[in-house]
Amino acid sequence: MGEAVARVARKVNETVESGSDTLDLAECKLVSFPVGIYKVLRNVTDQIHLITLANNELKALTSKFMTTFCQLRELRLEGNFLHRLPNEVSTLQHLKAIDLSRNQFHDFPEQLTTLPALENINLEENEIVDVPVEKLAAMPALHLINLRFNPLNAEVRVIAPPLIKFNMLMSPEGARAPPP
Repeated sequence: MGEAVARVARKVNETVESGSDTLDLAECKLVSFPVGIYKVLRNVTDQIHLITLANNELKALTSKFMTTFCQLRELRLEGNFLHRLPNEVSTLQHLKAIDLSRNQFHDFPEQLTTLPALENINLEENEIVDVPVEKLAAMPALHLINLRFNPLNAEVRVIAPPLIKFNMLMSPEGARAPPP
């Protein structure tokens, strides 16, 4: 535990001291975003454009996280235990890419459809059955949505292709993800 805390502190300090636009807290055994980080980063939050929280044990993100880091361009949350996003994800007006693969989403996070700059959504290996195809089709910047290894219903598979102008990656019906 102490080693993980020290690793987080080191990575946060590196971001502050270097003036980096990236905060990488991947594989730090986090179960939540540490509250103390907000204070340490308060003078640099506007310049952080990429946050990686991949392969932790996160079950949720708070509204404070979304509103604090509203200048994000990319958010990498793959390999956690997330099943929903806070409504405040809609404050991420500059977000271009979000990776939510290998989480526990059963419902498509519809708040993402309100983000005007969003180009790439990765929801591979979740449990999503239904997708708001019409809302996705109306997204101005969307280029790619990855829904591989989700149990998508037949309606989505049939209706989506003629309505969308972006790439929608789907696995064959009934396909399972390879073991890790």
